Amino acid sequence: MRIFLIEDDQEISERLVSGLEALGYVVDHADNGPDAYVIGKDENFDAVILDLGLPGMEGLEVLRRWRADGVQLPVLVLTARGMWSEKVEGLNAGADDYITKPFHIPEVDARLKALIRRNSGLATPVFTNGNVSLDTANGRVTLDGKPVDMTARELRMLNYFMHRLGRIIPQAELTEHLYTLDESRESNTIEVYVSRLRRKLGADIIKTVRGMGYRMDERK
Repeated sequence: MRIFLIEDDQEISERLVSGLEALGYVVDHADNGPDAYVIGKDENFDAVILDLGLPGMEGLEVLRRWRADGVQLPVLVLTARGMWSEKVEGLNAGADDYITKPFHIPEVDARLKALIRRNSGLATPVFTNGNVSLDTANGRVTLDGKPVDMTARELRMLNYFMHRLGRIIPQAELTEHLYTLDESRESNTIEVYVSRLRRKLGADIIKTVRGMGYRMDERK
């Protein structure tokens, strides 16, 4: 899953980026309000972690402008402001959830996963499609009940497909969710990872839709 972290404190940012990347997320980062607003409006993320006390533009103003522009990204507000009235203000501005500092990475992880599931119309952390099962809470994949080893990027790709069964996903969209904005991207990367998933989970697990992208159909 691709996460947009907006936090101006370097120590907190480094802790979050390191912790979330270790859990398999792709994390892009901005440290001020104006950049956050533009990137969040123009890029495609699965969820946002938004600090409220940002230089250049307050986090709440960033959020209000996104919502006014029709940006519907799930937003987890992360802040030292713990008063109930400030939480209400954040939720009324369009936030989906709220967590105060100090925080623990496992709680941030759990809240992000819940937001992403909710945004996809799903309630359970375990996704099953035919004989393939993915437990997003612990990153475990099984085929016919037997565990399947996955690299971090293979797991990210499978996770992305399982959240979007039946939808054609363009190659560019998959690339966006496998890599951060700063990482180099080779032209054949997506084909390589699709091939690996097919080899591990079955040749028909992912369909190629010529000229359009890839699709994972819902299976009984």
